[in-house]
Amino acid sequence: MTFDVEQVRREFPILTRQVNGRPLVYLDSAASAQKPRAVISAMSRCMESSYSNVHRGLHTLANETTDAYEAARKSVASFINAELGEVVFTKGGTEAINLVASSLGATLKAGDEILLSEMEHHANIVPWHFLRERQGVVLKFIPVLDDGRLDIDALPGMLTDKTKVVALTHMSNVLGTVNPVAEVIAQAHAAGAKVLLDGCQAIVHQAVDVKALDVDFYVFSGHKLYGPTGIGILYGKAAELAALRPYQGGGEMIAEVSLDKITYADPPHRFEAGTPPILEAIGLGAAIEWLNGLDREAVAAHEAGLYARVRERLNGANWLRVIGEAPGKGAILSFTVDGAHAHDVAQILDRYGVAVRAGTHCAEPLMKRFGVTSSARASFALYNTEGEVDAFVDALDRTRAFFA
Repeated sequence: MTFDVEQVRREFPILTRQVNGRPLVYLDSAASAQKPRAVISAMSRCMESSYSNVHRGLHTLANETTDAYEAARKSVASFINAELGEVVFTKGGTEAINLVASSLGATLKAGDEILLSEMEHHANIVPWHFLRERQGVVLKFIPVLDDGRLDIDALPGMLTDKTKVVALTHMSNVLGTVNPVAEVIAQAHAAGAKVLLDGCQAIVHQAVDVKALDVDFYVFSGHKLYGPTGIGILYGKAAELAALRPYQGGGEMIAEVSLDKITYADPPHRFEAGTPPILEAIGLGAAIEWLNGLDREAVAAHEAGLYARVRERLNGANWLRVIGEAPGKGAILSFTVDGAHAHDVAQILDRYGVAVRAGTHCAEPLMKRFGVTSSARASFALYNTEGEVDAFVDALDRTRAFFA
């Protein structure tokens, strides 16, 4: 197969709009990606023709919607090479991490250690801090090197018999660094620790095989994967999910309820209390099926080419600091402009129709590690073009002139 970016762009209605009188150049996909018609249509079709609650009715609409909802679970399972019972629908990647931290955390005691890294998103820091505050669990952080690589050489000395969990981003949302997760998992398992990977960025840009990785838990969100907001995935090995206590109580997650006792449903439904994100799950399933119709290797090559072009165009720009230059990184450019606040940079770029992110990117410890309070971030996706790279660089050069 080949990859035709112009053909792909035609599947995203929003990319035809203008911003401030200029064609939209959307470079904020690491925060949330735009949606193809396949996703929009799948959700609209369900609302227009067959919507009902799932798992609870015997009428035609309930059966149709339940089938579509469970078909989405099947698509997710196939996408990451998991079993159906190992795929839990959540409302996002953040809830998926909180679910594991809360349920697994119930088994931890004061002095137990959780190993994170300095490059984690707040979603993979704060839930573990809850355990530090409430149960006396100790948090340790793997350092990040100056070029944005994980200091993998520090890992053996940080793993101890007290290490119970290693929770690590697969790909940094700020640096674009793709971590050597297979090596981390092997070392963590040898030390007797369980591993959770935050795959919210990585799942978008590379194939993920949870069985090949031998990871205990893998989480990702739908809205970065060209699907809707309000939906995420928790993958857990069957035995690991079976050992977790329920995260929330309500309908669907029970087997039997009486006045003096309850029994719980088997995973994954044990962790899907109440009415689930039905339309969102269907939308995510559509996004995955749409992605499956593309040549993922060709997409990755296209994105790598975009990043190579932006770095080439910015070569010699001594007024620009790039944060994170690890080999093999993803197509994310986090940067600062001399004499300018990142928020001002983003607002001026917006005048030229260029949308980038600015701030701490929910990674304050990483900002502190690199000695900045904020940065701007341009993140490239499969629908971006070389022409948009050039438009971004030209707009950035004009933006810099405001502060020269």
